[in-house]
Amino acid sequence: MGMGSGIGPAFRLSLKALAIIAAAALLPAAAVAHDVTEQAQQLMLNGSWAEVAWIGAEHMLTGYDHLLFLLGVLFFLSGFGQIVRFITAFTVGHTITLLFATLTGITANAYLVDAVIALTVCYKAFENLGGFRRWFGVDAPNLLLMVFLFGLIHGFGLSTRLQQITLVEDPELVGKILAFNVGVELGQIAALVVMSLVTRLWRETDAWQPMTRIANAVLMIAGLVLFALQIGAFAGVAHPRVEGIS
Repeated sequence: MGMGSGIGPAFRLSLKALAIIAAAALLPAAAVAHDVTEQAQQLMLNGSWAEVAWIGAEHMLTGYDHLLFLLGVLFFLSGFGQIVRFITAFTVGHTITLLFATLTGITANAYLVDAVIALTVCYKAFENLGGFRRWFGVDAPNLLLMVFLFGLIHGFGLSTRLQQITLVEDPELVGKILAFNVGVELGQIAALVVMSLVTRLWRETDAWQPMTRIANAVLMIAGLVLFALQIGAFAGVAHPRVEGIS
């Protein structure tokens, strides 16, 4: 009785946090969270570097797939040094492909790339749940390496969207790519600050242990739903949503 009353408020708080995560990920709008608005196109073509950076920050903060993956990475990281190391690996990875793919014009269907990104969310949740040991009897691959590799994939996703809203022939292309990436990093830092604070407060409650499996199961489901939505969106279009810009 005493134990139940002790974890009651914390348990309800945890459920509310999970409901927010699930709602954000399961909304049908999530599949088009990265869609390019007319305003973003115009700012990328004619705006200042500060405006381009703002687009990058906005893109990161509305990218449910990126945010869910970062949440999965942060889930069992407690020390500040750990967080810095893993997020640095992710940042280096996505910066490499964002710059390289955009400068060289390498692209792919954005829905398919985002579908792969959704699977990275599933992977992280699977790892957090101990899936490798439970199902395959082996240790999970080196996490730092996997975070770096997934950073490369996420960077390619950012590049596919960036190439929809800028022109390869733009004389200020390099500067705009760098400004966009700065914005992405600022958006990522803002998201990480909030997620780190929430997970730290959550970890200090009695509900942390009983809710970790549920939270990662929700993360897994969210990733699968995002994957299905992206595949559905890909199947429903025969050409990029933004015509005339590639």
